Amino acid sequence: MQAINTKRALIFVIAVFSVSLMVGCSGMEKRPEYRSGYLYYPTALVSADRDLDEARMAGKDRECPAEFNDAKDMVDKAYETYMACRTKEAIAMAEDAMGKIKALCPARPRTEAKPEPKAEEPVVILVPEPKVEEKVIAKAEPKKVTFSADSSADSLFDFDKSTVKPAGKKALDKFAADLRGADFDVITVTGYTDRIGSHAYNMKLSTRRAEAVKAYLVESAGIPAGKIEAKGVDGANPVTKPGECKGKKATKKLISCLAPDRRVEVEVVATRTSK
Repeated sequence: MQAINTKRALIFVIAVFSVSLMVGCSGMEKRPEYRSGYLYYPTALVSADRDLDEARMAGKDRECPAEFNDAKDMVDKAYETYMACRTKEAIAMAEDAMGKIKALCPARPRTEAKPEPKAEEPVVILVPEPKVEEKVIAKAEPKKVTFSADSSADSLFDFDKSTVKPAGKKALDKFAADLRGADFDVITVTGYTDRIGSHAYNMKLSTRRAEAVKAYLVESAGIPAGKIEAKGVDGANPVTKPGECKGKKATKKLISCLAPDRRVEVEVVATRTSK
């Protein structure tokens, strides 16, 4: 009799556990491969990641990088908020991010140019052109500047973010001011990360940071977009020496030690200045 009662109790415990497991997983989806943490997250967070991937495939990260990076940062913040056990706040944040993603890069209305009225032909008076002294154009050495990504007071970004900070904007403004009056072929912007995190995630982060620097130089400094090349190379070519920074987990000590690896290099190729 006691054995039968024990068996019934065991069956009851298993049934209760199965029901609780089914209820606990409702409204949850398996996380993307590049996300860490829990195996399952609320559907709103995973859907926001999917919307980001679709926007990236549609080229919106290049068409309007500043707005895209703001939406990406909001999705990342939603995951951080969920990890802090603030589920409702995280879901609301993810839903707001999806709204921003859907509103990315709105089509601009076309305006037809009205033909200008024909003016009477002016009387042309030939005046001899004044002599202008020819300037000698000399080829200068390429200029290369390395900006701290997220380790110093004038760094371009916060840790694990891709939105240019006010201090970083001042550093880029100074760099652009030095180029005024110069003729150059191309500017290459290369983003780097440290070795913490997956290769896929670091590639996306380093690329977003390079694209954000390019967007700022185009929009604020007036540099033609066709003269700027942006690319991300994740944790390749680290500045730190092998064995200098020990550990694999993202502790404060390891993050601080790997700070030199998190950088953005901007190189002006074939600069020509007037003498």
